[in-house]
Amino acid sequence: MSEFVTKSVAQEQQVQKIETRTAVARIAGFALIATAMAALAVLGAAALFAQGQDKDKDKDKDKDKDKDKYSLVSPGGIAFSDFRGYEDWADVSCARTTEILKVIVANPTMINAYKAGVPGHGQPFPEGSMIVKLQWKLKKSTEAPFAVEVPDVFSQAFVMEKDSKRFSKSGGWGYAVFNYDPASDKFTADAKSPSDCGYACHTPVKAKDYIFHPYQKR
Repeated sequence: MSEFVTKSVAQEQQVQKIETRTAVARIAGFALIATAMAALAVLGAAALFAQGQDKDKDKDKDKDKDKDKYSLVSPGGIAFSDFRGYEDWADVSCARTTEILKVIVANPTMINAYKAGVPGHGQPFPEGSMIVKLQWKLKKSTEAPFAVEVPDVFSQAFVMEKDSKRFSKSGGWGYAVFNYDPASDKFTADAKSPSDCGYACHTPVKAKDYIFHPYQKR
């Protein structure tokens, strides 16, 4: 009887040892998993932080580019900063030559005038109207299943602003050209763009307040 009891106690102790080892192994496993998850969380946070830093750097670079661009002034005294935000202005129309695609955009003052019927019936655009002709070189699309040419490299921003007192000798409009060099990713004021550089070209449409393009239906 005592031998049986002794065996039972020994077996129970053995079971307890196994259970203890199992519990320790489980705790160790949980600890390892928790450590791994914490490490992954740290790595993830570090990656997100790095991405944020990269985005901030990109934003800073864009801001620096805008500062450089908007510090330019044409030979005729027209500041590129007058047209700040033109990148988001509404489209008026578009045109193209054999090599150049031209997209015409205007500031809200001019867009509202267009919608009110200007320059119909000889109505002039209001003071402060601004219009920009954005130019791209063309290339044949390698993706479309049909023959089509698409914008390639941006090349130039041709700008006009309405200030009848300041530009009284050129129909109330001031003109300037800002060229873009893709190699350096920088704009420069065209040395051959006095404030009346587009006056002669636009004189044929004097009756439409010197503006070629109507606001196209959409």
